[in-house]
This record gives sequence, structure tokens and C-alpha cells, in this order.
Amino acid sequence: MEFLNFTHDQSAADLVAAVYPTQPLAYIHSYGCQQNVSDGERIKGVLIDIGFGLCDSPENADLVLFNTCAVREHAEQRVLGNVGALKPLKEKKPGMIIGLCGCMANQQQVVDKIRKSYPYVDLVFGVDGIDTLPALLAQKLQQKKRILMDPAQRPVIVEQMPVCRDSKFRAWLPIMYGCDNFCTYCIVPYVRGREKSRRSADILAEFKQLVAAGYKEITLLGQNVNSYGKGLDENIDFSDLLNLLCAVPGDYQIRFMTSHPKDASRKLIDTIAAQPHLCKHLHLPVQCGSNRVLQEMNRRYTVEQYLELVEYARQRVPGITFSSDIIVGFPGETEEDFQGTIDLVKKVGYMQLFTFIYSKRTGTKAAEMEDPTPRKEKTDRMQRLLNVQEKIAMELIHRQVGQTVRVLVEGFGRAEGNLVGRLDNNLTVEFAADESLIGSYANVKLTDSRATVLLGELDQ
Repeated sequence: MEFLNFTHDQSAADLVAAVYPTQPLAYIHSYGCQQNVSDGERIKGVLIDIGFGLCDSPENADLVLFNTCAVREHAEQRVLGNVGALKPLKEKKPGMIIGLCGCMANQQQVVDKIRKSYPYVDLVFGVDGIDTLPALLAQKLQQKKRILMDPAQRPVIVEQMPVCRDSKFRAWLPIMYGCDNFCTYCIVPYVRGREKSRRSADILAEFKQLVAAGYKEITLLGQNVNSYGKGLDENIDFSDLLNLLCAVPGDYQIRFMTSHPKDASRKLIDTIAAQPHLCKHLHLPVQCGSNRVLQEMNRRYTVEQYLELVEYARQRVPGITFSSDIIVGFPGETEEDFQGTIDLVKKVGYMQLFTFIYSKRTGTKAAEMEDPTPRKEKTDRMQRLLNVQEKIAMELIHRQVGQTVRVLVEGFGRAEGNLVGRLDNNLTVEFAADESLIGSYANVKLTDSRATVLLGELDQ
């Protein structure tokens, strides 16, 4: 694995200044996971570095760039629909550059489709090509030809890229990229490549900059943060990295995602218990409550192992809460398999669930499996799961009432004069307060709950 440092492309900056009589504007839209959002912030930073400004709509843009997601078919169709909607705008503004990057761009069939069916798309590049964007734009502006890069795995990590962060108090901090797990339903290893960990010194340097700049919540990102350290020369794992970061003085909290249960160790739980900076909430995607289906998914843990880890976490970290991802309707899932999922959800008592009906992804092993279950049966199962989870969440949330908690105030609430704050356990509470509190910590007494919504009042 190679580590590179980002370098300012003066030739691209000079060309941008020469081509555009006024500062050109870019509209960047990122779809999908937090890693994509983080990538989008780096794309914005790179563009600003060569002279672009940013705008909030394609109509005002000289460059429109969609940073895409490939996890589910619906996400891809949505992107292509939005690309198609730009055709009339491109006809009115022929000098506009339209681009597509990210996970979709790392699939050959998508690049071929763009090449054939979307002739007004000028630029395509993959997830590892953000640092090459200035050179690609320069090539486009000089040659006035389409630049559509075929997918390629690039085993490098580029450090010190400029970042234009969307928030002044919450920050994403990637610690690794890619995935080696090859779950049978998942396209991520094919589009994001194999696991690559950043050096701990580079992560620590960026982390210190964020703390010094006043960021209150820093979320460590990776397709599987628990496997951090693979391929590095240094002897370090994810728990070691957490301890290294938590030694930095300051008033901040750390979250991380996503954790794979097969790599979530007792050492990690012990670290969460010991470090006050770490939020006492664990997102631990289980996907299914059937050992047979978990094996078909290539998840490499059992329901029993998962529940054992949850129980250990409850013993070591009093008050810890859990969230998870669940796929309903995996190929061949039986009613008995699904009932196992319901039973697991009841045993764990998740504070939050992110649920999905299985989406076939071409190129994965699950796409070749027989899938006899009708769509209606899958949607019925999904509704049953949601009904169970809603009842669990309502009970858990109601138990919070009466506590006084420290929250990070994130923004405006639904009612005028109200703000929203996030608890350590990842729930949100709405309360009346002055907007000057946004971006800081506040103590809030939880006074009521309505369904799965917490209400509170500022504790003066």
C-alpha cells in the first residue's frame, strides 16, 4: 500500500481562472453512507483549492457532480433519474460540466451505460480518484472531450487533501477504506476495494486539528472500523487507536461506524467502558437472527456469539444502547428464519433499527441465489418487524424521561423557538432554547416522550 500527500495543482487553478471570467461554481450532491458524505467534503475542498466556489442548486452551477452510492438498486435509479433531469439544463448551458463519481462509477456496467445513454455527462471517475479531479477537469477544459474513467482499484491513500466540512461542530474522520468481508449481498468490496488503513500518526494529526478547531463530535469512519490496522507496518488495532485519540485533551465526544460483529472484541467493549470521550452507544449490524441465513450471508458469526457480545457490553458499560441494520427477505429466508430475527430484536432491545428489504446487486453471490419469496410477503415481514421495533423503542425512550442529560445541540427543532440536541445514546430531544446554543453542549431535563420523540427543557 502506498501513501501519497495531496499537492496543489497550480496548472489546473490557472486554467480554471483563464477559462471562466468570474469564479465558477460547483454543485456537489453526495448520496448514501457517511463515508460518501465525507468523500463529498473532500471533493468540495479540492475544487475550492483550484478556484471553484460552491452553490446550492444545479441551475447556478458551472460544474454539477453527483457523488454516488451503489449499495441498493433504488439508490442507483435515483441517481440516474437526477442525471437525466439535467439534460434540458445542459442544452441551455452547453458549457456546464456534468460529472459522476463514487461507488456507481466503480462498476463497469454503469460507466458503459453513461457512455452510451448519457452523452451529455462529461466526467466519470471512481472512489479513489478525488485527488485526480483537478487534472481530469484540466483535461476536460483543454480538450473539450468527455473524460470517462473505467473502474480501477487504486491501492493508495492520499493524505492532506483539503476538506470543506459541512458542519462547524460535527466532523467525519475516515480511518480506513474498503472491505475484505465479501458478505454475499454486498457490493461494497467490489466498488471500494480491499481494506486500507490510514497511519495512526496521520489520523491523530487530523484529529488534533479538529479538536483545536472546536469540533465537539468526531465520528470515525470505515466500512469495518473494527478491522483497522490491517496492512500497516505498525502494531495497532482499533481499540489501540481509540485510546490514542482519547488521550488528546479537550471537550469532545467520539462516535464510530460501522462495526462488524465478527471483529467486535471484548477489548473494544472494555475500551468503551474506560474512555469518557467515547459515546456509550454501539451500532452493531446483525443483519439477521437466523444462523442459517447468517451463514448464507457469509457474516461469520452466530446469533449466540452476537448475543454474548451484547450481554458482555451491558455488564461492562451500564446504560449502553444498541442500534443495528437488518435485512428482511434475503434469498431463501423462511418464516422460521424471520421469526429468529424477531426473537433477536426482542432479546437485544435496540434503541434504533435501520431496516431494508433485500436488494439484489449484480456481481454479488446472493444475486445468483434462488429467491422464491414473493415481494408482498417480504413487505409484510418488514411491517411486522417495524411494529415490534416501534414498541421496543417507545418503551426504551419513555424510560429516559426524568433524567437530566448532556446533549450536543445540533440545530432547529420542528416547533418555532425549539432546538434539537443529540444524547450520548444517539437519541435526539427537542427543547426550547436560544439558537446561540447550536454547536455547543447543554444540559437538558427529559420531561416527556411522544411515540419515539423525546421532549425536554433546558436545565439552567
